[in-house]
Amino acid sequence: MARASVVAAGGIVLRQEETPLIAVVRLRKRNEWVLPKGKLDDGETPRDAAEREVLEETGHGVCVHEFLGTLVYESGGRFKVVHYWRMEANGGQVNALMDDVKAVDWLPLDAAVERLSRACERAFLANVGPLALEAAGVLQPGAAVRPVRRGFEDVEIAGADRDRRRNLMQKVRDWLRRAA
Repeated sequence: MARASVVAAGGIVLRQEETPLIAVVRLRKRNEWVLPKGKLDDGETPRDAAEREVLEETGHGVCVHEFLGTLVYESGGRFKVVHYWRMEANGGQVNALMDDVKAVDWLPLDAAVERLSRACERAFLANVGPLALEAAGVLQPGAAVRPVRRGFEDVEIAGADRDRRRNLMQKVRDWLRRAA
């Protein structure tokens, strides 16, 4: 029997400066750079969880804007379904970072994509980041963003790993069909 999916929520968090910056957080346990996100508490809506998790992981209060999309990937033998919103930081840091987070960096979009440790998050941010900047009014519609060097297409996948990835992608497609 398949294990239940983990549902989480987070944000593409912008800080308005001359060059807009995006928050990425460094996890203490695995020393990975990721987008701020976390699991929903019982009875919590994904939007509310996203706002809470971003405050806990970045220390910044935010204004939550439009929904940007959902990322689904395998983590620990289960699917993790993460819903993301565009958010803007309200001024400076107001809370200490939670214990699970070692650091937060604010980077331009292309540098934020490069910094992320997980290929699926790099690909997601490379695709929705320009939309978030455009919605925030800091990028003209259709403006070019520096190409991303590391995405799914740059990850070498051989033999059993390639088959495992195909199986995972088929499971995701099947899950999405059932969820629709």
